[in-house]
This record gives sequence, C-alpha cells and structure tokens, in this order.
Amino acid sequence: MSGTAAPGVVTGRPLTWLRVEALAVAVAAVVVFAGTGQAWWLFAALFLVPDLAMAGYLAGPRAGAWLYNLAHSAPLPLALLAAGAWWDSTALAVAGAVGLFHLGVDRVLKFGLKYDHGFGVTHLGIAPGRAPTA
Repeated sequence: MSGTAAPGVVTGRPLTWLRVEALAVAVAAVVVFAGTGQAWWLFAALFLVPDLAMAGYLAGPRAGAWLYNLAHSAPLPLALLAAGAWWDSTALAVAGAVGLFHLGVDRVLKFGLKYDHGFGVTHLGIAPGRAPTA
C-alpha cells in the first residue's frame, strides 16, 4: 500500500500493540498445550488445520472470508478450550490451544481477518506476499 492505509486497516502503534497481543496469545496457547501432556508432534501436525477454511473461497470471496474469519478469530478456539475444560476433554483442549496458537502466529505475521473483496485484503493491511484483488 502507499503512504495511507485503506479505511478499516489498523496502522501505527495500534498495529504494534495488536501484534504484541497476538504474540502473548500464541505463548499462552503453547503453555496450555504443554499442560495437556500431549506429544509436540501433534501440535505441529495440527498447526495448519485452521487454514483448511481457505477452501471456502471456492464458493466465492464472501463465503470464503466468512469461513476463514470463523476459523481465524478467537471465539471458536476459546469455545473449544472451554468445552475441553467443562467436559475434561484433552482433545478439545488441544484443538483450542492449537487454534489460538495459529491465530496468534498469523497476527504476528500480519495475516489478519479477511474482507469480502479479496483474500489478500485484511484488517492489518495487504497480507504479506499478496496483491489486492478487485
């Protein structure tokens, strides 16, 4: 992008704070996962599962953005963590922890929530390595 950001794009110090917050979420997710006692290969194997939501873009940019944002925002992994605690389910806790870690890493790397008008256009600007689409 040029010198000015598009409306709805976070820039400057607020962007820095969002990325610091995302790093804290990622670290907390690692701590939660460690508490489950599961093997670390499982953590690595599940890391990219939220990105399967990109398949929603096969149905168009609006459906794709909706599904991607569902898989890449905090409510779903937090609900999984809460359900894991409520039902004493390690599988749900692992899914929630990995989901939060994925979300945190994405935000640190400036992969944000998607707008309907293009996969590369996010609330953190144009995704790294992506050109905006019309």
